[in-house]
Amino acid sequence: MRRFKNASSIIIFIKVYNLLIMIKKIVLFIFMICFFTSCVPKERLIYFQGIEKLQQNSEKVDYQPILQPDDLLLIIVSAPSPEAAIPYNLISYSGMDTSDSAQSGVRYQTYLIDKEGNIDFPVLGLLKLAGLTKIAAVEKIKVELKKYINSPIVNLRIMNFKVSVMGEVAKPGMYELKTERVTLPEALTNAGDMTIYGDRKEVLIIRDVAGVKTHNFIDITSADFINSPFYYLAQNDLVYVRPNGTKINSSAIGPNINVALSAISLIITIIALTTR
Repeated sequence: MRRFKNASSIIIFIKVYNLLIMIKKIVLFIFMICFFTSCVPKERLIYFQGIEKLQQNSEKVDYQPILQPDDLLLIIVSAPSPEAAIPYNLISYSGMDTSDSAQSGVRYQTYLIDKEGNIDFPVLGLLKLAGLTKIAAVEKIKVELKKYINSPIVNLRIMNFKVSVMGEVAKPGMYELKTERVTLPEALTNAGDMTIYGDRKEVLIIRDVAGVKTHNFIDITSADFINSPFYYLAQNDLVYVRPNGTKINSSAIGPNINVALSAISLIITIIALTTR
């Protein structure tokens, strides 16, 4: 009888030992997967690589925003004779204008570019501004104003300049900016920068060009993108930071870990029942 009990104990010990070896192998396997998928070379994380070489050969970039439908414009006209400019500066009483002039107690009328690319300006009537740079739009308004006043001065500002940042950033969202000269790094900074899981080599920028949606991928680990047409963002640009391989792999590993743990639990239960 004692020999039978000893033999049963040995069998149970062997089964438990084999079970522990199996669990150890599974845990080691999962650890190895997590380790190798989480290793990211620094070349995929550091921005502006090669900037020291670029500085010697960089060229001046003349960026000008291009006006497009749905842009909200603040246009203020001045002239040597202040009375001559009054008909072109309508006062807004809606209280919705957020221009700097509101600080002085005066809110000027803003003008929304319609779907056809026009604004309806006092005295001058319809002016097609969509598709023009800001400087070209100012010059066009000046040419029309010279028919009525001498030496007009035109100040034009886009009031609803905004970009959207989404994906692997700390604070995704839509950002309304007070400047018309915003860079991709500035937009990412406003969004709290990329997370460790953001793919820095393929940042997607979706842009509306003359009513057509375009897209481009930017590698911000390379300093060459400073001279790219997408270094400066246009109004209504969408910036999407895609997840890198580590994030994609970890999303797949998570469910697999749960399956493995469930399998281990099932094996332990089966052995416990068979060894009673």
